[in-house]
Amino acid sequence: MIYYIVSIIVMLIGLYAVLMKKNLIKIVVGLSLIDSGTHLLLVAIGFIKGGTAPIYSEPGLTADAMVDPVPQALVLTAIVIGVAVTAVALAMVIRIYAQHKTLDIRKIRSLKW
Repeated sequence: MIYYIVSIIVMLIGLYAVLMKKNLIKIVVGLSLIDSGTHLLLVAIGFIKGGTAPIYSEPGLTADAMVDPVPQALVLTAIVIGVAVTAVALAMVIRIYAQHKTLDIRKIRSLKW
């Protein structure tokens, strides 16, 4: 239960950063926090206390005592995608800073392209 609460708190902190902060780097970090909270939630959903891996099964084990590997595989894929998205977003932030000399979203919006 604590894993669900922690993952929701991490996602809410990221959502706060995305909605309330005006610095582009802080917004990208907020998006990364939302992504990390989602990963934690997916792993927590697939977690079984005292569960064992499904590839190592002892005689007499039922499916209820085995951990589902699908959420873990999905999270590994999502981590790679999240890192790539964060890298692209930070590259865009660097280009915006090079062109406009500011990272403040309010000033960037008011500029004429």
